[in-house]
Amino acid sequence: MVQGDETAYRTFHDAYIERLYRYLLVVTSGDEEATREALQSALVRVVRHIRVFRSEGVFWSWLTVLTRSALSDQFRKRRRYLAFLERFTWHSQAQQAAADDSEADAKLAALLETNLGALPLDERRLLEAKYFERRSVHDIAGDLGLSEKAVDSRLVRIREKLKAAILDGLTHE
Repeated sequence: MVQGDETAYRTFHDAYIERLYRYLLVVTSGDEEATREALQSALVRVVRHIRVFRSEGVFWSWLTVLTRSALSDQFRKRRRYLAFLERFTWHSQAQQAAADDSEADAKLAALLETNLGALPLDERRLLEAKYFERRSVHDIAGDLGLSEKAVDSRLVRIREKLKAAILDGLTHE
């Protein structure tokens, strides 16, 4: 086999294939598919790395190490593939969730815009000054000639009114 003799390989195959198959079947706890895959991989390794051994016992030991290595590599590849599938599935679910979130955000923005437009002018201006222009309550109170507490109280009432209107719009969808 070391010299590439096909007859030597056939002799090896006839002598060891069933024994290796049974060995792998025990190692894989009866998983025939894993056994066949590992055996195929092990036979490829035998052809690539064959050398002369001093005894049949040493040769068998080498074969068993080779087949266990092939089986380990096969399980490692399977785990990597399953991990890849899991990451891919998670990624596509995350993209779908992001698309769903952006659709929900658009609906909320439309409801906010509609309900802001329905507010009385003085309430809308107060919200715009606080949240769109980012002015402080102190500055707004100074402009309106009111106390900061009065401006805070108005903002709380307007926010509650706006929240109720938006929730009402969501429940009627």
